[in-house]
Amino acid sequence: MKVIITIICAVLIAGCASYGGRGLQPGVSSRDDVIALMGQPAMRFAEVDGGELLAYPRGPAGYHTYMLRIDSGGMLVSRENVLEPKHFARLRPGMTQEEVMRVIGPPWPSWTVYFAARDELVWEWRWCDDFAEPARFYVLFDGSTLQLRSTGNLTERLSSSAGWEVGRGWCSR
Repeated sequence: MKVIITIICAVLIAGCASYGGRGLQPGVSSRDDVIALMGQPAMRFAEVDGGELLAYPRGPAGYHTYMLRIDSGGMLVSRENVLEPKHFARLRPGMTQEEVMRVIGPPWPSWTVYFAARDELVWEWRWCDDFAEPARFYVLFDGSTLQLRSTGNLTERLSSSAGWEVGRGWCSR
């Protein structure tokens, strides 16, 4: 019985490590180490210096998108959850969709909506706000130019699609 419990604990710990890349060390871990632990990235962005940026969104149920920077030599430079206010603050009107994805990663496809009356495309991410409450961050693009118009944020408790307040959920960054 102890052996089974030990195996289950080891599997759970390994699963947690691969979710966010815990255990990967900048300057020590390689691109191959990243992919072996976290799987193939959802997106890859080429960097000017010859490196690349790897995006690992953990939605729709998760609250994180991890961006890992790899240098031109194939070594990990940094690992960071980008669904946080300091990254949202970097978004500016006029940015392209690619520029937005370089900052906070790709949105969850089924949460992308086009509103014809406003000629507006809306992307949405789930994240954990400063009060440890599940929230939605959204980016609104002009439907014709596909440039960022504005951004917004609302806790899930207040944005219930049913129109009434649901119980408060808790999350962590």
